[in-house]
Amino acid sequence: MTGRRIADGIVEIDTLLGGWERVTAGYLVEGPRPVLVETGSQSSVATLLGALADLGVSAADLAGVAVTHIHLDHAGGVGDVARAFPEATVYVHEKGARHLADPARLVSSAARVYGDLLDSLYGRLDPTPPERLHVLADGEAIDVGGGRTLETIDSPGHAKHHLALLDSASGIVFTGDAVGVRLPDVGVLRPATPPPDFDLQQALRSIGRFRERSPSGIAFAHYGLMPGTPDDLLAEASETLATWAEVAEQAWRAGGEIVLALEERFGSQLADVAPDNRAKAETLSGIHSNAAGLKRWLETREARSPSEG
Repeated sequence: MTGRRIADGIVEIDTLLGGWERVTAGYLVEGPRPVLVETGSQSSVATLLGALADLGVSAADLAGVAVTHIHLDHAGGVGDVARAFPEATVYVHEKGARHLADPARLVSSAARVYGDLLDSLYGRLDPTPPERLHVLADGEAIDVGGGRTLETIDSPGHAKHHLALLDSASGIVFTGDAVGVRLPDVGVLRPATPPPDFDLQQALRSIGRFRERSPSGIAFAHYGLMPGTPDDLLAEASETLATWAEVAEQAWRAGGEIVLALEERFGSQLADVAPDNRAKAETLSGIHSNAAGLKRWLETREARSPSEG
């Protein structure tokens, strides 16, 4: 498997989370100093390394590994990939760097959330030597060589340690989970609002920051280069996110169960989707996870400003 070329100098690699096709994507940005965007989970490392080898990337070739955030389906393979490519600098948001150096707390938290799925689907996260890490500032440019750079866009909302990367050559922006999840075999755009960090206003501002840059394309981690016009997609993502949050808040203020309100409003979106593809969507952007994140956001906002609303 050598991946799919989505633009000049950009190869999409299916990292096959849990053996599932077209669920988790990594991207090789080619140049004199090639950079891998997203490693996928630890369980995906063998697939990823095989794809890079097929693309002719040897152990000494890869100059950088950049992760949009440190959730295990995006960064779980970082420690393994850093070992395999000893010359590569690992680029990460400042709020995620310490967890890549010492992942014990992150893995413990993930174990509580995922239970048996942690090892059967995701794997864990091996530490990365601190001297291999480069903390990215907003607006910083990663040099890929030949005049090509990846510009950092600080984009919290999905997670406080989230950043996106804008490719100067193609105009494609790698948005991680900041715009949402849309799997090719499902076709529905859903927000990703997991606990503990989700914040609606930050998420909407982040989408707005992408729109300001007028990208030529939007590349999701889940999954691939999005069809259609980027501005239309970003507008749809903002509207979708705001609608989910509105449904959640109405239920919460009425003393109802957020998960039931979301299920009633949005559960039918996947009614005609094949069961195996529905399982993929629910794993990555399921109603229960989104409800938990929205509830945490509402409670946190209320605690900060009791008179709000």
